[in-house]
Amino acid sequence: MASRAAAAVLVLAALICAAHSSAAAEGLSRSFHAASCPELEDIAGSLVAETFRRDVGVAPALIRILFHDCFPQGCDASVLLTGNNTELNAVPNQTLRPVALDLIERIRAAVHAACGPTVSCADITVLATRDALVNAGGPHFDVAFGRRDALAPASQDLVDTLPAPSFDVPTLISSFGNRSLDVADLVALSGAHTFGVAHCPSFSDRFTPNVDLNPLIDPLFARRLRAKCAKDVPQGTVNQTLDVRTPDEFDNKYYFDLIVRQGLFKSDQGLIDHPETRLLASRFALIQSAFFRQFAKSMVKMSNMDLLTGTQGEIRQNCAVPNRRVEGIETANDEGHTAAIAGVPRHWGPGNGRRGRQDHPGPAAAEQAGISNPSAVVHHAYQAPPMPAFVAPPMD
Repeated sequence: MASRAAAAVLVLAALICAAHSSAAAEGLSRSFHAASCPELEDIAGSLVAETFRRDVGVAPALIRILFHDCFPQGCDASVLLTGNNTELNAVPNQTLRPVALDLIERIRAAVHAACGPTVSCADITVLATRDALVNAGGPHFDVAFGRRDALAPASQDLVDTLPAPSFDVPTLISSFGNRSLDVADLVALSGAHTFGVAHCPSFSDRFTPNVDLNPLIDPLFARRLRAKCAKDVPQGTVNQTLDVRTPDEFDNKYYFDLIVRQGLFKSDQGLIDHPETRLLASRFALIQSAFFRQFAKSMVKMSNMDLLTGTQGEIRQNCAVPNRRVEGIETANDEGHTAAIAGVPRHWGPGNGRRGRQDHPGPAAAEQAGISNPSAVVHHAYQAPPMPAFVAPPMD
């Protein structure tokens, strides 16, 4: 009887999760823009491929933008808004790459020129990310459309929920769980660190003496990181590849890096040690197709979280600027993601219940805005030693 009751509880929990997932994606459809903008995927695919040929780093940059957009309050393109008191000014978002922000806006301009203002920046961000992932060798996943754009940025409190590279695994599991993302989503989405770069301050705890050395790091790897980051003057001008073996390809080598103790972030390296994540991280290291399947599934799940649909939000006519001014946000009188930012103090009103979202615009027309390009960075890639034979960690 007890076993039947336990089984019933598990079935009920599964049904609740399925209902939540269905509700999150309500209003979306793969054919949402089929009549209003049949050229959408061709336009986006062409511009993404052109940009990727010039700069392969646009792929990890887009995935990072999407994650930083979706995690705080849902996939609503709020992270694209520029001006004082916007998400782009928050510390975790200050290194989002202008090339990717600019690509999203260029796609929007081309799509709106062809079809009119029928496609949101939120939809374009998900689509561009999917296409860039495929260009980098990653898995294809179907994109359902119908998202609408936020009228205001996420609050600082919500931006602060973004997982940090210093998090241990229990904290990561809790952080992802708060967004209805499970352990499989955590381990798979962390695999996005199989390409891209990081700045020294984000991983200095991995090689600094007298700092927590749990999880362990390969001593040679730590010495080389320490030597490289000693040249990081001014701070943030030296980059390190996240995956030292195939830094520009989307593959499963990231998980092998963890096995040989060359995970760059504490949040990454812990996945191969913790009992709740070790088996799956090891499986992904052994079977790339298993990683790809779960990554595609988790990307769909994440990109359908807490959406604005129907008459909620708006379809922006510039991804960096709401169509009407939002109280507390002042933007520069210029276009795109290459302009300077100006601003005034923020005065937030009450949210509408979606993780504290503030979606009530002020009456004035919005000015156009952008962000200035950050200083150029120096890229000194760590050269990995030859890959040794794979030895899986204990799985007990």
